[in-house]
Amino acid sequence: MPESILYEKQGHIAKISFNRPNVFNSFNQESALLLLDIMEACEADKEIRIVFLTGIGKAFSAGQDLNEIISGKIPLEEIVEKHYNPIVMQIYKSSRIYVAAVNGVAAGAGANIALVCDMTLATESATFIQAFSKIGLIPDSGGTFVLPRLIGFQRALGLALTGDKVSAKEAERMGMIYRSFPDETFEEEAWKMATKLSKLPPIGLSYTKKLYNTGICNNLEDQLHQEVVYQNKAGVTEDYHECVNAFLEKRKPVIKGK
Repeated sequence: MPESILYEKQGHIAKISFNRPNVFNSFNQESALLLLDIMEACEADKEIRIVFLTGIGKAFSAGQDLNEIISGKIPLEEIVEKHYNPIVMQIYKSSRIYVAAVNGVAAGAGANIALVCDMTLATESATFIQAFSKIGLIPDSGGTFVLPRLIGFQRALGLALTGDKVSAKEAERMGMIYRSFPDETFEEEAWKMATKLSKLPPIGLSYTKKLYNTGICNNLEDQLHQEVVYQNKAGVTEDYHECVNAFLEKRKPVIKGK
């Protein structure tokens, strides 16, 4: 039986592919825990700068495998607390940049895992669905935190209540995702974006991610103070000095991640 999560490392990019296409890459305990293990390994690997999440087949992820819930072997509380919450927090707190390449439907927890990533890209035929209300559940995996901050309270609540589908183009228009691309060029364009990010100074990217995440909750005065702190940290890195010198010398910088 093939692994439910595939992993490959290409340069400074870790590519993680959800690989349960027969069930639209829905998560069960095995795949969720395997994903967590791979994420932790990515965090420990100093060469990795970008983590690229995508799906095999027609879906990014349809969220939780409902057969596992119906079986009663694992309580719903445990699934949320020990599977999805750690996955979301790993993405949110990671010093790496997470890029979600949504290749098809992203529903339920699958949608919210994609949206908590630092950059979410989608093929034009992809759809995003807060499917929880249709089975009497509430949005989990950070959905009640992330979605209102991306698209506003009324729109986010409306999508959560109705479970309506949102096309990739509409998601891009409302600010839910960063970019959408035509189906025929999506794979190439998404990888090109990840490659572009992987060539930038990773410490500066990591600090930028951290500040945007804290800025969601901070007041202006506290955030301005954090900008001073992290600008000072960024300004003493080797990459900063190399990039400035390269600019002045009209050459390409050699990024070392230091």
